[in-house]
Amino acid sequence: MGEFKFACPVCGQHITADSASSGSQLECPTCYRKIVVPQAPAEGQKFILSAAEANKPRPIHTPQFSNEVSRPARSSKAGLFIALAVLLIGGGAAAFFILQKKNPPPKPSPPGKTEVPEKNIPPPPSAPVSGIEWKLDLTGAKIPDANVAGRIHGRDFSYQRAILQGGQLTLRLGSSGLTDLGVAIYLPQRQGEQWSGQSVNIGTNLARAPRVQLRWKDGDQPRTENFANGYALKLEFGQAANGRMPGKIYLSTPDDAKSCVAGVFDAEIRKPLPPKPRTP
Repeated sequence: MGEFKFACPVCGQHITADSASSGSQLECPTCYRKIVVPQAPAEGQKFILSAAEANKPRPIHTPQFSNEVSRPARSSKAGLFIALAVLLIGGGAAAFFILQKKNPPPKPSPPGKTEVPEKNIPPPPSAPVSGIEWKLDLTGAKIPDANVAGRIHGRDFSYQRAILQGGQLTLRLGSSGLTDLGVAIYLPQRQGEQWSGQSVNIGTNLARAPRVQLRWKDGDQPRTENFANGYALKLEFGQAANGRMPGKIYLSTPDDAKSCVAGVFDAEIRKPLPPKPRTP
């Protein structure tokens, strides 16, 4: 008895059988379908036979290739596995699409253009800072209740230290060393406590007024600009206590950068400097 090969009519799997088993039924090792072993070929034949599925007539079409497969989807385990894989892949793709729709990627900026958040854009030199407006007529102007801030010589200013020494009031950025940015007002000489409850109002029409000095740095070099008139000042002192003097200020100077500061301060009171000796 000789052996011969034949193909499963369902999945195309090659099966080897003995010629004595022709007409019997067996289970395909790949798709597990019941098939009928075909009659052994005549001696000398080389082609592969195709079996018939049990309880069904033999198919007319013979697969042209050994790997051609015809799988019923409902009864085949392989078909069930493929269906599950398709559902999983399809579900993942749908979820990815939904996430992409909810969280779309950011649109790229046009070439050569860099988007900058508006909050990081500094205001132009003429724009008011913290609601402070530069004006040389302070009639009816309200002094803000916030700490003194504004612009000096085109730079943003927020005071860190205030000193009242005699009649000199200094508001400055930086607590020690040379003033990085600030303003000094030279009022008449008197003890600091004597300014309690006093107020000073200077209009631009005064021919002579207390000197006002703007201070800043150009690199490491200190710079100043003085005004003896032409500026507007509203200055109010509170009651001195424990060596300190509270106060309010609104100042606008006629420099090209339109410097302006306004707000409240708490000044340290210092003793006046001794007068300089006169040279004979």
